[in-house]
Amino acid sequence: MSNELYAVVGNPVSHSKSPRIHSLFACETGEPVEYTAIQAPLDDFAGTVRHFFERGGKGLNVTVPFKEQAWTIADHRTPRAEKAGAANTLYLDNAGELVADNTDGVGIVRDLRDNQKVPLKGARILVLGAGGAVRGVLGPILAEQPAALTIANRTVAKAEALAHLFAGEAGAATISACGFDQPEQPFDVIINGTSASLQGDLPPVSANVIGPDTVVYDMMYSLQTTTFNQWALDNNAHRVFDGLGMLVEQAAESFYVWRGVRPETASVVEELRND
Repeated sequence: MSNELYAVVGNPVSHSKSPRIHSLFACETGEPVEYTAIQAPLDDFAGTVRHFFERGGKGLNVTVPFKEQAWTIADHRTPRAEKAGAANTLYLDNAGELVADNTDGVGIVRDLRDNQKVPLKGARILVLGAGGAVRGVLGPILAEQPAALTIANRTVAKAEALAHLFAGEAGAATISACGFDQPEQPFDVIINGTSASLQGDLPPVSANVIGPDTVVYDMMYSLQTTTFNQWALDNNAHRVFDGLGMLVEQAAESFYVWRGVRPETASVVEELRND
């Protein structure tokens, strides 16, 4: 059986771990997957997608800065992509129409709940940031039935807009919005969805949000401890995790969407840590 073609599209994309992850998945499952990276021109993402599928491609992952465009150009969107306002997974349905999905939220929930054994049900959760990365994960986090979810952001209006957008999915949870400097009490789980760690910066959050049992999760990942996680450790957080597990779990969900086979992820995370 000849391999079927998949790829990640971004700009830049040479740093992406997705080809390595999906190659490991293919080896593990025996699925006939060939997975590459494609750097799309900033002004012709849609053309790049069209050309990929015209030449027989089966599925695409989408990374920055094209996730919103991927959502826009799709003929159909899954419910989780619809609410996320962005897509990281594309494929053609049986009618040859472009379908957009979003597996980021599934990725972070599976990493926290299943891999790291962090209880989300009944938890008081603080999410930092109100950009596309946060919007993409709020639905699946709320589906875990936390007691309360607070969205903190530099521009409070953006956090308020997200709180309003997801209020219908909050169930019994209290969902609220505020500025970075407002939370002053400890949370059970803190998720950093800002890109500050990439620049070695910190969102201006009080150390009072960290208690002796607080679990901190930085959606960014790094070979070294991220700036945010180091700050959390310095302030006696119980445990800290970076986003590598989320990256692998969202990839596994994409693989499942395309192939109907769910890869095992623990060995892949370990291999990437040791690369």
